[in-house]
Amino acid sequence: METEALALAQEIDFSMWGLFARATLTVKLVMLLLMVSSFWAWSIIIQKHISYRAARREADRFDHAFWSGEPLDELFEQIGTQPSGRSEKIFAAGMIEWRRSHRNDGGLIAGAQSRIDRSMDVAIAKEAEDLQRGLPVLATVGSTAPFVGLFGTVWGIMHAFIQIAEQQNTNLAVVAPGIAEALLATGLGLLAAIPAVIFYNKLSADSDRILAGYEAFADEFATILSRQLDS
Repeated sequence: METEALALAQEIDFSMWGLFARATLTVKLVMLLLMVSSFWAWSIIIQKHISYRAARREADRFDHAFWSGEPLDELFEQIGTQPSGRSEKIFAAGMIEWRRSHRNDGGLIAGAQSRIDRSMDVAIAKEAEDLQRGLPVLATVGSTAPFVGLFGTVWGIMHAFIQIAEQQNTNLAVVAPGIAEALLATGLGLLAAIPAVIFYNKLSADSDRILAGYEAFADEFATILSRQLDS
């Protein structure tokens, strides 16, 4: 009997596709959901990696131009009121409000400093929203995928035990396929969750560092404008 069971087990296709094909509809849906979640998470990871690299390069270029000694008005004329760079948008927000705060006679409207600060804060908040878009998806995948996979495993094992009861047979050829199909769901859940958690933490830290740079620049720029206001 053991020899026959082993022979039958060897004939069973235990490849990923074979396990998926034999799974119940519920377990197949769970596996498909996990695979889609994994692809979605990786697309966000790749897109954010590219976006953050571009943001750091743009910030370095703008910092070099800002601290080159070129007059701020000339720099503002070069980048315009609708710049494409993130750092440039923050600078433009401050400069636009700076110019709006001047009266026709050359004087300044009261409260100019606070309005300039708020304008740059709003610009930073918009960039923060854009930089962090998609990160909640990674957090959701990382926290829920293992449980979704576990649900598929529990359902698959339940189905395997039902088959054992119906066939009244507990040999390896009956037990192994159902257990293997069920465990595949847990494996896919972990495959989706682990990269999502790792890269969520990394990308969150990268985003925080980029935003800290924007806030530091805004504070330095506000200090420069404050000196001109006081003079």
